Parts: sequence; structure tokens; C-alpha cells
Amino acid sequence: MRDFKLVFTGPMGVGKTTAIAAISETAPIATEVANADASVAKATTTVGLDFGQVTLDNGDRLRLYGTPGQARFDFMWKILVRDALGLAILIDNSRPDPLADLAAYLDGFAGALQKMPCTIGVTRLRTHPAPTLDDYAGALAARGLVLPVLAMDPRRKDEVVALIETLLMQIEAIDEEVAP
Repeated sequence: MRDFKLVFTGPMGVGKTTAIAAISETAPIATEVANADASVAKATTTVGLDFGQVTLDNGDRLRLYGTPGQARFDFMWKILVRDALGLAILIDNSRPDPLADLAAYLDGFAGALQKMPCTIGVTRLRTHPAPTLDDYAGALAARGLVLPVLAMDPRRKDEVVALIETLLMQIEAIDEEVAP
């Protein structure tokens, strides 16, 4: 059995804690405190990390880590992404400028993105249809990036699994390219 680390990141309130809870086999560990940021209607916020795990059919285990969403905790981003196999960036389409949010996380994880696969999960797309998935793809292309972009609801286990499967397929494709 092998352990692999995947990291979920994105703005506060996007659903990182919820996504991990939706699929974790064990009760997730969360470091939540009362939210003092009045700009986000949310009772609590992650200040350290979230943690959950999933065992794959072959016995390998995925350790799932969620970063704090607030930029003031970005030092944790660098710690949590260290030795990760992949990164899932979640973006809330109901926020005032979700494409700017995406840019902030692409910049914040630029070093890691040079070495690891990444998938973008767009939440609340059903209730806030703009920007579209094509707009996200265009923003990525403008940076020279080609990354999968999926609509997802972090409360739905099947949609979180689809996001992780997309990330794992990228990892497998890279492994096959590297293997002789």
C-alpha cells in the first residue's frame, strides 16, 4: 500500500472542507475557527488545514489536504503542497471576480504547478453561469496552461470523485510518459 497526497485549495467558502468531508472514509480533521471576515457569510473558516483520506481499490491511500482560503494564511499553502502528487483549485463562480480568484491561486501555486498536475473545480456554476467553463479555459490558455476545468458541487461525493479521478488520470499520464 502506498500513500499519496492531494491538495485542495481556493478562496474561503468555496467548499474545500465540504469536498474533503464528502469523500473521506474517516471523519475529517478540520482546524476551523469563528470567521472574522464579514465579507464572507460563513460562520467558520479554516486556519490551518483540513485532512481526510480515501483508500483506492488497489489499496493505495489518498491523503486529502485542504488549505486555508484566506491569503493571510498563504504560508500554509507552501507547507501543504510540499510533496503533493496533485493540486485541485476550487473556484466559487458566485464571487465578484472568480477569474481574478483563479489568477491569485495560479500565482500562489506557480512553483508547484511547474512540477505537478492540477485540476480546476468551479463551484456554484449552476446558480451563477458566468463566467463559463470556456472563459476559465481561455484564462488558463492566456497563461500558457492547459488544465482540466470541471463544474462541481463540493457536497456531492460523485462530483468530488470525478474531480479527483481527473487529477489522477493526469498523474497516470505523466507517469506513463516518464516510464521507459
